Amino acid sequence: MVSDSSEAPAAEAETLIVAFGDSLYAGYGLAPDEGFAPELQKALNDAGQDVKVHNAGVSGDTSAAGLRRMDFVLDSLSRKPDLVLLGLGGNDLLRGLKPLETRANMEAMVQKLADREIPVMLTGMLAPPNLGKEFSDQFNVIYPALAKKYEASLYPFFMDGVVGRADLILPDGIHPNAEGIDVIVERIVPDVEKALRG
Repeated sequence: MVSDSSEAPAAEAETLIVAFGDSLYAGYGLAPDEGFAPELQKALNDAGQDVKVHNAGVSGDTSAAGLRRMDFVLDSLSRKPDLVLLGLGGNDLLRGLKPLETRANMEAMVQKLADREIPVMLTGMLAPPNLGKEFSDQFNVIYPALAKKYEASLYPFFMDGVVGRADLILPDGIHPNAEGIDVIVERIVPDVEKALRG
């Protein structure tokens, strides 16, 4: 039977990715089409993949806030995602929250996804040196350790290639500008494609 494509919901794509994170995912300070989720979707579509990237980034979210809303976000989707990109922890760093708390929250989210049999790719953060060696040592192991424990995909540092480049950062000194997002997307796409292949 040949289906009438006009009856198919426009938003349905073959592959559904959820970008679940904070302002770095949400596209803080950027035009609606310049953020991480739409640019990642565009890059994957341009590579010939029928992918929808659902933007579940909320500016200001800590790992605890993400944990509180994760079930709601997943339950509100039209179907189970093929992959969740999980990028939280940056606001925990800015607020100086204990790494053990961040780790517990991140692990609880990864466990929720595992319980629902949803593949996850962690996009890690790195603690800035000014927080001290002990703090950095405790924080920087969170993402690799969880990826290993849960056999999850890992992109070690979301801001790779952008940090320290004033031309790629907004005037706030924290968030990537549109060009910065382009750099991030270009670097992360191969890892996302690999994660989708399982």
